[in-house]
Amino acid sequence: MHPRVAALLAHVRANAQNRPGVYRMLGPSGEVLYVGKSVRVRSRLLSYFRADGHEKAGEIIAHAHQVEWEHQPSEFAALLRELRLIKLHRPLYNVEHKRDRGHCFIHLTREAVPRLHVVGRVTGASGDYFGPFHGHGAVSEVVRAVSDLLELRDCAADTPMRLADQGQLFPLKQEPLCMRGQLSRCLAPCAGRCTRAEYQEHVAQARAFLEGTSDAPLALLHERMALAARRLQFEYAAELRDKAERLEALRGWIVRLGGTMKRLSFVYTVPGHEGEDRVYVLRRGIVRDELPAPRTAAERRELAARTRAVFERPEPETLALRAHEAQEVMLVARWFSLHPEEFERTAAPPASAASGDTSAT
Repeated sequence: MHPRVAALLAHVRANAQNRPGVYRMLGPSGEVLYVGKSVRVRSRLLSYFRADGHEKAGEIIAHAHQVEWEHQPSEFAALLRELRLIKLHRPLYNVEHKRDRGHCFIHLTREAVPRLHVVGRVTGASGDYFGPFHGHGAVSEVVRAVSDLLELRDCAADTPMRLADQGQLFPLKQEPLCMRGQLSRCLAPCAGRCTRAEYQEHVAQARAFLEGTSDAPLALLHERMALAARRLQFEYAAELRDKAERLEALRGWIVRLGGTMKRLSFVYTVPGHEGEDRVYVLRRGIVRDELPAPRTAAERRELAARTRAVFERPEPETLALRAHEAQEVMLVARWFSLHPEEFERTAAPPASAASGDTSAT
């Protein structure tokens, strides 16, 4: 064993405890190589030193110059801390955070001319994420259908755009850069066929559909189905019917997703190591506040006040999430899915706060 690795092993043996926590592997310049969590930190760290060199754990420890850890009061606290540290440091060996290959997200990009596309995981890319959904292939078909119906672009991010209201010194007539634009299945913002406002109106319709507040794409499909049937274009009508069924299935999943997020709004008390209990105030699947579990009347009043502040804060009811929010909602939803008995530790938000809020809680 390399002397540096042997020194790290001795440090772990002498100081780490078998309790929940997170750990960091640091490189020669103090850069964070990897962040992990465990309910038994000491055992997990010692396992790195037993790993073969071709295994990921063996490769990480071979490059590590320092090992740090933070003990946490519970596994739930460790999960949250791990997620936040990964977001902060973006470690080299944390390629992705707990990817679930059965899920995907619809990403509405935050570009001058936004696009819809399907991603297997939430990244740091700006924009809004909708999901998680099941089945990458099926969701991709739905996104293509929505983009066609609402005439949104699906070209590469670096495709040059030339909106009609950009103001060209020497305006030139330009043909759309893709077949969809030439077939009028895209507003063709690359060729000056629409203004920014016109394009954003279609983006707003896509957003409303993904938030479950509009059926515009479905209405367009049904109109085209009726027209195809009147023209005796039965094969085309059948193709449109299949698309409509996929859109309706996605809409059903959106409704169920909205219900799940509504249910993930409560006060959650988690017993901690050696009595270090903590309280988490969750709203729509996101931890909005956390503090030690109250032990005195004054602390209970403080918890009640902070809980009311969270739930009385005006907040729109939406399924659109920023990248860090989507990751946290996934973590919280997975936690309660794997530990349904933990719902017994939750308490409903204050009735006055919930009734006075305009969003679902």
